[in-house]
Amino acid sequence: MARPYWSGQIQISLVSFGVKLFVATEAKGEIRFHQISRKTGERVRHQKVLASALEQAPDEAAAPVEKDEIIKGYEYRKGEYIAIEPSELEQLRVPSKHTIEVTQFVGVDELEPEYLEKPYFVVPENDMQTEAFAVVRKALRKTKKAALGKIAFGGREHVIAITAPEDDKLAGMMAYTMRYQEELRDPAEYFREIKKVAINEDSLELAETLIKKKSAKFDPAKFTDGYEAALKELVEAKIKHAPVPKDETSAPRRGNVINLMDALRKSVSGGESKESWTTKKKPAARSDHDAGLSLIKPSAKSTTASNRKRKSA
Repeated sequence: MARPYWSGQIQISLVSFGVKLFVATEAKGEIRFHQISRKTGERVRHQKVLASALEQAPDEAAAPVEKDEIIKGYEYRKGEYIAIEPSELEQLRVPSKHTIEVTQFVGVDELEPEYLEKPYFVVPENDMQTEAFAVVRKALRKTKKAALGKIAFGGREHVIAITAPEDDKLAGMMAYTMRYQEELRDPAEYFREIKKVAINEDSLELAETLIKKKSAKFDPAKFTDGYEAALKELVEAKIKHAPVPKDETSAPRRGNVINLMDALRKSVSGGESKESWTTKKKPAARSDHDAGLSLIKPSAKSTTASNRKRKSA
């Protein structure tokens, strides 16, 4: 097992038990790029040098600064810095470096997605901590609550939410670092220009039917990184000196302008398997719920591919 990212205590009132946090995500991309020279093909490396050396002799190669010579500095006045030693940062008086003090519980459904940042696995620190860990875990699951507190790592203090998975076979807990309110931009600045329109009840009913028809249990394994696959295909082609694959997808051709009700009806009845629909600027002469969509005709290439798949199926 990997080393824990953080170890410490979870404290709920007078109840306290030790836990370990493990990062729940990992980078899976297989393609890694380096910077190279277009002329020579050699790798370009970056070095840290003194700013004064560059200013005094910009055309000369400056001597690199060794890693152990570099520390953090706070610019309190233009060009003047206060040096901060690593040992001083380690000794900062921040209780949440060692203990997550739970300050409140909230409904799991209250954790809005835009506030969630990064997931972590939470496990008991050792066997002696397992009983308290298991009791709290089951209580969180039964009450559908998340425990909120603060945790310090990575050079800052985070809000953290601790939850119990719905699957009782998973004996651990999940923790999510959260964004602060001030880190989120005001959505009103982006949404205020959206024009208010009257909702046609028939259109709404058809849209709800379409959503139900397309609804399915979430299966994360069904989603893969198409960009990574295309990138790998490009790299392999260049290694083999084969023709470089190019995006041959053409812009969809628009057909006759249709109304929203027709588009919804065709989508619900399965018409989207033959042709897709997209929004289009509303003609002035049409009503709010009639205008807005145009038929997109699939290209000959995509139609041929679709027919092949149909035959093979």
